[in-house]
Amino acid sequence: MNDTITFICDCCGKEHESWPAITYNAPSSYHNLSPQEKEEIAVIDEDFCVIKHSDDHIDRFARVILIQKVNDHCEDLEYGFWVSLSETSFNDYLENFDNENHETEYFGWLCNYIPQYEFSKSIPTTVVTQTGNNRPAIFPHKDFDHPFVKDFYNGITKEEAEKRIRAIL
Repeated sequence: MNDTITFICDCCGKEHESWPAITYNAPSSYHNLSPQEKEEIAVIDEDFCVIKHSDDHIDRFARVILIQKVNDHCEDLEYGFWVSLSETSFNDYLENFDNENHETEYFGWLCNYIPQYEFSKSIPTTVVTQTGNNRPAIFPHKDFDHPFVKDFYNGITKEEAEKRIRAIL
């Protein structure tokens, strides 16, 4: 695969090529806006997105990571997703964004749709901030009945992970 990094694996001692993360540059709600709406009602950067709708409703999003277990490989698959947060959670995260010792959890909704899955509604997640100013990690709620949640907790195959990577490259 292209866009990989070669390394010696701590797990098996063999040389591997690192997989690129599957990343989304914006939440789906932002992608659904017209170019004019993006200009007039939305603000986005590498870590935050805010959409101010005309009905005084404001959507607030933060960029996060999710690590997908790959059962038959030493390396896991990383996703760069966006989640929506409540006003209180968003403001707390924003206020503590530069605090490398800030550790907490928030409730968030997954706001990207993965092509390998059908989505009729968003998946609830727990957003866990990490020390060292790393992006928060998310964990889908285990009791939410969705194939993506089942795959998160049961793992996927190396073949499936590589299929997903090829789809984004």
